Amino acid sequence: MGQESSTPVDESTPPQTLKARSVEAVASYIKEGRAKKIVLMTGAGISTAAGIPDFRSPDTGLYANLAKLNLPYPEAVFDISYFRSNPLPFYTLAHELYPGKYSPTISHYFLRLLSDKGLLLKLFTQNIDCLERAAGVPDDKIVEAHGSFARQRCIDCHGSYPDDLMKQAISRCEVPHCTQDGCNGLVKPDIVFFGEALPEDFHRNRLLPELADLAIIMGTSLTVQPFASLPGYCAEGVPRVLLNLDRVGALGSRADDVLILGDIDTGVRKLASAIGWLEELEELFNLHNPDQVHKEQSDHIDKSQDEILDEELAKITKEIDQSLQISEQHSAALRGNLSLTERTSFRPDAPEDESRAQDGSITVTSAHHVDDQAVAHVNSPQGNGGTRESDIEWEDIKPDMTRPKQ
Repeated sequence: MGQESSTPVDESTPPQTLKARSVEAVASYIKEGRAKKIVLMTGAGISTAAGIPDFRSPDTGLYANLAKLNLPYPEAVFDISYFRSNPLPFYTLAHELYPGKYSPTISHYFLRLLSDKGLLLKLFTQNIDCLERAAGVPDDKIVEAHGSFARQRCIDCHGSYPDDLMKQAISRCEVPHCTQDGCNGLVKPDIVFFGEALPEDFHRNRLLPELADLAIIMGTSLTVQPFASLPGYCAEGVPRVLLNLDRVGALGSRADDVLILGDIDTGVRKLASAIGWLEELEELFNLHNPDQVHKEQSDHIDKSQDEILDEELAKITKEIDQSLQISEQHSAALRGNLSLTERTSFRPDAPEDESRAQDGSITVTSAHHVDDQAVAHVNSPQGNGGTRESDIEWEDIKPDMTRPKQ
């Protein structure tokens, strides 16, 4: 298991388990009670509808803003060695991406619904945005393959760091330091950076797909290993459902693979409707997002998803610009004060120092595994079937730095 052909199954080949390779057949399989141990695998594509940019895309504008931080290369913002010498660029980006700014989508609440019904064995996610948690999926059901903003610790003594202090530091664009006696090391979220190992939780659970009686893969390009190998661990005859913009990996090569291609939220609603859960799913979503529901009803009438994403990206770009401008103004003010001191002059009407950037927050999605080390992959395509350290899926913030083929 784990290695398989990517050649699409012949259309004349009948399914082994399902009645047909269709949404309706998958729905019947679930309604008949044959799916009791569902394994989910998710990537950045389920969060783009929340307004989170897919970080693999070169036209998101985020790389352009990273360039303003004078990085030696864009991926350096997620490189542990560079972080040790200069953590400020990462925290400038984290100020814009910290959880709390975005709300879970209908797809996230579908994951929650599967858990509520006792059908979820495990959710593997490449995303670092914590939206699965925000939707209510229990912590013990989630494996964050590339880490997340959910926890943070010192990179030296590995001691934990309080959530409230981390939120405060990020809101102020400050670099937090360890509070353990005699340490004072740098603190960072448990996001997998270049040069760091994948979480032990992933290694402990990576073979769980062998026990699944249904696998649902959503919004991932399946290009980053070892996450990309997870669907291959499902036993032959176990239905695998892909909800994605495009066919990816080896999905579609088995007789019981079902591809639901197109907009992911639309595909989720189609599947939920076929099962008979759509009304329940919509009620769950509306209960936790009353303001968003009203906004969607008024704003989405004349706007495409691309237009909505463009607006969100423009907002993020503006916020980063403002943060950088404030930093520049602060430095200029300090230089001016120093000059005044040197001249021993004083102006009672001198302006006060610029205030810090207002509180903001953001989210994202990733990393891959090379020689027992994970790398927070940031926008580098995989070639010749191998993986490279620049292959990050910030599903990235979506940790993905280029738009993956969903």
